[in-house]
Amino acid sequence: MAPTRATGRPGVMLAVATMGFVVNFWAWALLSPLAMRFRDTLGLSSVQQALVVAVPIVVGALGRIPVGALTDRFGGRLMFPLVSLATVMPVLHLGLLGHDSLTGLLIGGFFLGIGGTTFAIGVPFVSAWYPPARRGFAVGVFGAGMVGTAISALTTVRLANLGDTETPFLITAAVLVGYAVVSWVMLRDAPDRPIPVEPFVTRLWAALKLRITRQAAALYAAGFGGYVAFSVYLPAYLDTAYGLTRTDAANRSAGFMLLGVATRPVGGWLSDRVAPARVLAASLVVVVIGAIVQSFTPPLMPVGTVAFLSMAAALGAASGATFALVAQIAPGQQIGSVAGLVGAAGGLGGFLPPLVLGAVHDHFHSYSLGLLLLAAVALAALLLDLLSVARTGGSEPARRPTAPSPGPRPP
Repeated sequence: MAPTRATGRPGVMLAVATMGFVVNFWAWALLSPLAMRFRDTLGLSSVQQALVVAVPIVVGALGRIPVGALTDRFGGRLMFPLVSLATVMPVLHLGLLGHDSLTGLLIGGFFLGIGGTTFAIGVPFVSAWYPPARRGFAVGVFGAGMVGTAISALTTVRLANLGDTETPFLITAAVLVGYAVVSWVMLRDAPDRPIPVEPFVTRLWAALKLRITRQAAALYAAGFGGYVAFSVYLPAYLDTAYGLTRTDAANRSAGFMLLGVATRPVGGWLSDRVAPARVLAASLVVVVIGAIVQSFTPPLMPVGTVAFLSMAAALGAASGATFALVAQIAPGQQIGSVAGLVGAAGGLGGFLPPLVLGAVHDHFHSYSLGLLLLAAVALAALLLDLLSVARTGGSEPARRPTAPSPGPRPP
């Protein structure tokens, strides 16, 4: 018999899907913690260093578009193990061969981007298991799987120091293979999930024409893009701007990532109750203020730390609120396609800032202009939220099903 929501299976499906997001994002973020090591051993410039950590981001971003559409068609039960196994090869390449040259790093990083596409698998998969009134929270919990980037920040440098450069890559590859097996055995697609029959291009074009796709893509580029940009570039920023050791910079970056992860389901949960547009507005105001403060490169303790942690919490909440908006408004049979497009925008939003920050620092020997540009992007997203999203469906919490009327009393 097909499983139903009454069996409690949605919680298991959410947990296993989130585990997959954690593992694949862990792999996706492997290059960032080692960027300073590659800079020193290969003599990379700031722009080359930024390019090494940014290439997986842009590939993972663009890859979400076809992966989201494929998930609509074939389901997460197939796509999670398939993508996890596909990520193993670039991880092994980087660990065994590709870390000895810039070309090898860029080739490995290109295919490492496959791991970043898992977000577009999980959103439609999880959404199909939950009613609209609970999708914001469920998708927010799944989105907390981006804690994989924090795991990478906390463990990669330590493992490389304990063993060799290939050690963290070999361990991650083994974990990916293990998850592929677990997901194939445990995952099941929701029995009532809508399955589209239209061709891929038709579905993609239909998703692009939806207003929610365009709105959410712009908001996610600012929210999640900002989070990803800081996640991959913060170790280098703290090393250059404040002279921290590699280990200290990695630890502080992990704290930033963990806080952003923790507030993502909070953003989804609040959106279910007080409306996504309101959560987005409050979050983006915090980002604007935090970026402006940090543009002056204040002392790291306490002002700089407070600014970064405030931005981490706000960017996480904004990311959760954006996909609560998608889960509540996008048509069921198009959630994967919409999630792929919106996720791509978020990844691209994370691709450009590290390159801009690296170029700005090379030219001006300061990160101030780059942080002011971040504040300007967050301000533009805030205006979009207030002037458009709040007026077209994002200003109300998700509607909860009401109990049926008991009808007239018997005589």
